[in-house]
Amino acid sequence: MEKLIESLSEIERAIIPYLDSSVEEIIKKSNLDKTTVLRALTFLENKKILNVNHLHKKEITLGVNGVYYKKHHLPERTLIIAIELNNNKTLREVSESTKLSDNEFRAALGALKNKALISLENGRVKIMGSKEEISEKFPEELLLEKLPIEPSSLSDIDRKSLENLKSRKDIIEVIETKETSFELTGLGKKIAGKKIESDLIEEITPEIIKEFQKGKKFRRYDLNANVPGINGGKKHFVNQSIEHGKKIWLELGFKEMPGSLTSTSFWNFDALFTAQDHPVREMQDTFFIKNVEGKLPQNQILLQKVKQAHEQGISNSRGWRYQWKENSAKKVLLRTHTTCLSAQTLAKIGQLKNKLDISGKYFAIGKTFRNETVDWKHGFEFNQTEGIVVGKDLNFRHLLGYLKEFFSKMGYDKVRLRPSYFPYTEPSVEIDVWHPERKEWLEIGGAGIFRPEVTVPLLGENIQVLAWGPGFDRTIMEYNEINDLREMYSNDITKLRNKKILLT
Repeated sequence: MEKLIESLSEIERAIIPYLDSSVEEIIKKSNLDKTTVLRALTFLENKKILNVNHLHKKEITLGVNGVYYKKHHLPERTLIIAIELNNNKTLREVSESTKLSDNEFRAALGALKNKALISLENGRVKIMGSKEEISEKFPEELLLEKLPIEPSSLSDIDRKSLENLKSRKDIIEVIETKETSFELTGLGKKIAGKKIESDLIEEITPEIIKEFQKGKKFRRYDLNANVPGINGGKKHFVNQSIEHGKKIWLELGFKEMPGSLTSTSFWNFDALFTAQDHPVREMQDTFFIKNVEGKLPQNQILLQKVKQAHEQGISNSRGWRYQWKENSAKKVLLRTHTTCLSAQTLAKIGQLKNKLDISGKYFAIGKTFRNETVDWKHGFEFNQTEGIVVGKDLNFRHLLGYLKEFFSKMGYDKVRLRPSYFPYTEPSVEIDVWHPERKEWLEIGGAGIFRPEVTVPLLGENIQVLAWGPGFDRTIMEYNEINDLREMYSNDITKLRNKKILLT
């Protein structure tokens, strides 16, 4: 007992006199907050003084709209009253008399139709139910009057009403609570209720060292006590993956292509032989920046060659056969792919006086933006990894080799390359990787050799350029076992702490 007392911390000693009370009463009597009291109970449990019990409970209660509807009326009740007063009126007339929002009116209309209390004919609404049926409270109304309630107390009719109301906004909330209680052990019963004074040293401070008193004792420390985990700082797993991808390209001898998140349409589309009337350039796909006009390259030969490629064709091609406009090429946008960096890099290479130095390997990994509807596999921004290899003696087998080497280093043992089509590469391939758990091939992105309509204007001659631009987020998702793209940036602190660190 003496050793036990010597091991008690300050907060344990503070609650021991009140161990014959409930947790709520201990909080009031000890003047400690709930978190501190629960921590003290855990420490006492480690010392076999008591056993802590946690009871998890669910409670169905009213949401913000539920509180309002309970006081005033559910929208379907408001609507049925309005229909009684305006029977056989048009939907618009009835809607205006209710003052319900569009969403409330639609929900109420659907609820009454499902109950077969109204009918719609030629745009007019009629009451079909009897006066008794209409005046009787709906099951949903009866449920609102019962709340709050535990799920186990619900009747079958209540459960059906609950499902109906849960599909509507902020009417019902399901709250999970945790109740903590404890029971004393034999040892606890001996010590409970006692006021324990202590003159033991809790920690060494400069004052204690200065005022050293012989015979003073330190409090015994429980080395087996559970303590809060320490989470060291680390980079976001997305940034870790991007750095890992960059490291792979650098190890393969590539140079990184820098660039802005914004681009002119010239570099993003025109230099890549994308026609100015192509649907991908419309607002539905691209984020254009209002009232901003970009600058075209000062190299007039480059401009004329791009214009020629679009209007008439170049290197035995027919072009797009339309009038190319500089104003369209000046529009500024959030880049839709990192391939605009490849176009700018090739243009710089084309200006080299010594064309013997034209060969090289370049990469980029960065954010791109497209006007997509957000769901589990699409986002309006995503990471892409871009690569080009420039050289006069390159061929398609070199391209396949680079792709297999990169994805092998990213952890994919099986890589499949199949024929495909892309506007500015020919031949082109689609990149698939094997998912061992799902037992299926997953599409990663595309690659190919740039067409002459791209290389001739930018480089001044038709030189082979291997190119690829697969999305990088899918690779990040697979490595981190993420099934929903939105989870990558949800930033749940608990999940981030548990993410594995990418060792490179």
